[in-house]
Amino acid sequence: MTEQHALHILPTGQLSARQIADIREMLWSAFATDEHGGFSEHDWQHALGGSHFVVEVGGRIVSHAAVVERTLHLAGAPVRTGYVEAVATAPDEQGRGYGTSLMRAVNELIEHDFELGVLGTGSQGFYERLGWRIWQGPSCVLTASGESATPDDDGYIMYLLTPTSPPLDPHAPIACEWRPGDVW
Repeated sequence: MTEQHALHILPTGQLSARQIADIREMLWSAFATDEHGGFSEHDWQHALGGSHFVVEVGGRIVSHAAVVERTLHLAGAPVRTGYVEAVATAPDEQGRGYGTSLMRAVNELIEHDFELGVLGTGSQGFYERLGWRIWQGPSCVLTASGESATPDDDGYIMYLLTPTSPPLDPHAPIACEWRPGDVW
């Protein structure tokens, strides 16, 4: 890393209005060229209610991730999961190690507080070097009318084992509860 940075971990309720505005601006900028349509208001809403990891350099927020609790179902069994949302580094600060530093702290929280870590990404290589693995089984969403396959998410879901992870088969089906926007 080229400059001294500070990492803060804050619950959503402790973020200041200024921090929220700065995080949102950075996220929208970081995802502006994303092939999936960029960062949406639904994406932001999914990041609320858990722990926010914020890297600051010179008082500027340059990297962010959030961990929220979700119950996922692995081969039908519920698992208390730390779900990672809204991971990004400001475009002009990428490649300096801030995202790696942030994700190491995310991993520590998940390993301490959850049975499993899960995230959805098209940047598998970045996460694989930090211990994340690609879920090999089919994905689906649980709706009021039953399970609905989410084949577009297959291969994009990654998981992180923790000391309390149940025995699992990464080739088994994985399911999440429905939510507005991207379900994964």
